[in-house]
Amino acid sequence: MSGTYLGMPAFPEAARTAVRDATLRGNLRHATHTIRAKRAKAVSEVSDWAALREAGKRIKDHTLRHLDRYLVQVEEAVTAAGGIVHWAADADEANRIVTRLVKETGESEVVKVKSMATQEIGLNEALEAEGIRAYETDLAELIVQLGKDRPSHILVPAIHRNRGEIRDIFRSEMSEWGRPAPDGLTDTPAELAEAARLHLREKFLRAKVGISGANFVVAETGTLVVVESEGNGRMCLTLPETLISVVGIEKIVPAWRDLEVFLQTLPRSSTAERMNPYTSMWTGTTDGDGPRTFHLVLLDNGRTDTLADEVGRQALRCIRCSACLNVCPVYERAGGHAYGSVYPGPIGAILSPQLRGTGSEIDASLPYASSLCGACYEVCPVAIDIPEVLVHLRERVVQGGPVIRHGNKVVLKPAKGHAAERAAMRAAQWALSHPGALRTGQRLASRTRRLHPRTLPGPGRAWTGSRDLPEVPAEPFRDWWQRTRGGRDGAK
Repeated sequence: MSGTYLGMPAFPEAARTAVRDATLRGNLRHATHTIRAKRAKAVSEVSDWAALREAGKRIKDHTLRHLDRYLVQVEEAVTAAGGIVHWAADADEANRIVTRLVKETGESEVVKVKSMATQEIGLNEALEAEGIRAYETDLAELIVQLGKDRPSHILVPAIHRNRGEIRDIFRSEMSEWGRPAPDGLTDTPAELAEAARLHLREKFLRAKVGISGANFVVAETGTLVVVESEGNGRMCLTLPETLISVVGIEKIVPAWRDLEVFLQTLPRSSTAERMNPYTSMWTGTTDGDGPRTFHLVLLDNGRTDTLADEVGRQALRCIRCSACLNVCPVYERAGGHAYGSVYPGPIGAILSPQLRGTGSEIDASLPYASSLCGACYEVCPVAIDIPEVLVHLRERVVQGGPVIRHGNKVVLKPAKGHAAERAAMRAAQWALSHPGALRTGQRLASRTRRLHPRTLPGPGRAWTGSRDLPEVPAEPFRDWWQRTRGGRDGAK
């Protein structure tokens, strides 16, 4: 399996294949239900959870409204602290910047903290093309990398693997990347963790360059924050001589006091912990402590376009907790790979089409990868109304066709495959605009109800294959109202 998402089929096709994999479904069901239950318990311990949720939403919205000012403040603060700030408009520019910075050190390998931003831009592949090897140090990311796989979950990238599969990957692949797995390795968690620790320790002690992302960037001081559970991130952030952090521009919070909210909501929503075992914070460089050189790459890559959408911009509140994935019935059955993006699940269904546009089949299909049940909104710690954004994006795809970006311009390409849906919506619009025709159609439908088929023909067969057609009542509501209430038909 390739490590990238290029060439992935549209969601319906990918999901159809995934749901036939009984092992995958079993792994996902066990993991998501376990995390979901633990999260619910951790959240129930906080009496003011609703207030924290609202506070997180307001902090994020305020920051996005004034992002131009806070970005300048971040640059000034990081520079004053001894760091160097770079601006990347898209993935290609970010990859060129990071590759150049690594080459300037003379090194040919780097260690990495788990970073979704670098996965988003395909940094590992860009570095490899230039002869630079990137070593993932997060345990789950290590499993994915050794298995030549793709991440399938925001929090637990190897959630689709069970312990037996992980043991086999370690046994067969570790020797190609460094220290081999111990002889007689079993699938017990303690032995697997120890094998990973021994494998990674030599890389931590040898690496001169570290690459990270950040969960938050504090504008008032230029401080970056990474939260993690294993300590591997702490090693990457402190041992190398050069640290390069690639961070999306939406990760900014205005002040230190804002962290109080997110350092309560993020761990409970993601790992169901009261606080993260490792919370690392760094501000520029300090003589004799940590990296001697620090570079911050601020990444746009579609975020400014997303910010311009009044409905869709709320996706930029996301703090990558993964709570929405763990409650989503679609994700539980289809898995993360079906979304064709580093951002799977409900948040990926609204974030990826905005960051990448909907010019490809996979991105045009993602807004439909949901039952709109609303469970994702209920658990989101920053109150992103994912169903609202999904419907908004569906409307954009159907009415305008896929959105294609050319530089700073956005053009609409005629939609393919949605002609029937557009025709149905236009017919409904005409009928609802002509009360007389609507009344006649309703009465005709009631009088011919015994002749109505139970399934739809043609393309409609896919819809009725898993749903019952609603039964038409014996008389229209208007006639019932007039008969029972004796009033006039007011909707003329």
